[in-house]
Amino acid sequence: MRSRYSAFVLGLTDYLLATWHISTRPVELLPDPHTQWKGLSIIKEAPDLQKTPSQADIGYIHFRAYFKERARWHRLEENSRFVFEQRRWWYIDGTPEVMRLKPRRNDPCFCGSSRKLKLCCKE
Repeated sequence: MRSRYSAFVLGLTDYLLATWHISTRPVELLPDPHTQWKGLSIIKEAPDLQKTPSQADIGYIHFRAYFKERARWHRLEENSRFVFEQRRWWYIDGTPEVMRLKPRRNDPCFCGSSRKLKLCCKE
């Protein structure tokens, strides 16, 4: 999951498509030049996707990702589903929920730096 988030940050659509399961993979994926990804929080993962699954070959990750789009802050919260095939995890699908945020200048920054928003990711 973290590698896919990094690919979104860097605009590496080829990597995103390469880690997407063939059964649900889109034909193409165009990056959005107006989106700036700022932070990722993994809420829960089951089973531990860093290890080979012992019984199930399906894993789930609940995460929150923060992004800025045209000077507006948003939070993407998703329960993602992965499948373990060919000795690796593949992204299948997710149930995303996007919420517009209205942070204040002195709120903590979404990137996780522990700094105030006005001093960190204000741009």
